[in-house]
Amino acid sequence: MRRVLVVEDEDSIRELIALNLRMADYEVLEAESAEKALALLGSEGRCDAAVLDVMLPGMNGFSLCEAIRRDDANIGIIILSAKSMEQDKIRGLSIGADDYMTKPFSVSELLARIDALCRRVQRTGQTAAEADDSRLVSGQFVLDQKSRVLYKKGEPIDLTQVEFQIMELFFQNSGTALVREKILEGVWGENYYGDVKIVDVNIRRLRMKIEDEPSSPKHILTVWGYGYRWNG
Repeated sequence: MRRVLVVEDEDSIRELIALNLRMADYEVLEAESAEKALALLGSEGRCDAAVLDVMLPGMNGFSLCEAIRRDDANIGIIILSAKSMEQDKIRGLSIGADDYMTKPFSVSELLARIDALCRRVQRTGQTAAEADDSRLVSGQFVLDQKSRVLYKKGEPIDLTQVEFQIMELFFQNSGTALVREKILEGVWGENYYGDVKIVDVNIRRLRMKIEDEPSSPKHILTVWGYGYRWNG
């Protein structure tokens, strides 16, 4: 059974999310604070996804996101917040969240996004017999689709599952300019309702991880007014 951590200090909102998740056959861990959430993860084991409110007593949701991401690159993280300013969304995505939703929100849309994240995590858990054992090679980079690891000059690079899927799309379309909307659809799904800027934030994170000089990228190139192109 897929397990989701819900961190929200407003009981009515947390209980509404948890109820709908359980009705959809998820196992749910509930926490009203970041500190309790970290304790639950320590005692109950890892989750497939986490929904984090930003305004929490004590440690806030942004700091909690960073703490969870340091320990687990594969967990899907959705930040749920009343903060709708662009800089808040970019901050959340930049520190490792996979998605960002603002309040008020649609419960059915939230469940759809959680489901998409959990499917990515489950791909990571496939056995060698179940997974595609092919390796994609592009210059000094190797994308191992079985272990879900990107290598640069033989050294593994720690990627989230969203970042890995973007790289997978790039490798499969090497040298081809991809419009942002195509990347959004290919990674987040055709029914994703979020802002296309989520692509730009993840590209920025990827450049920090794979480029020798992120400010002067040689591999993930910007096609101005259009999107991005992979150059191995």
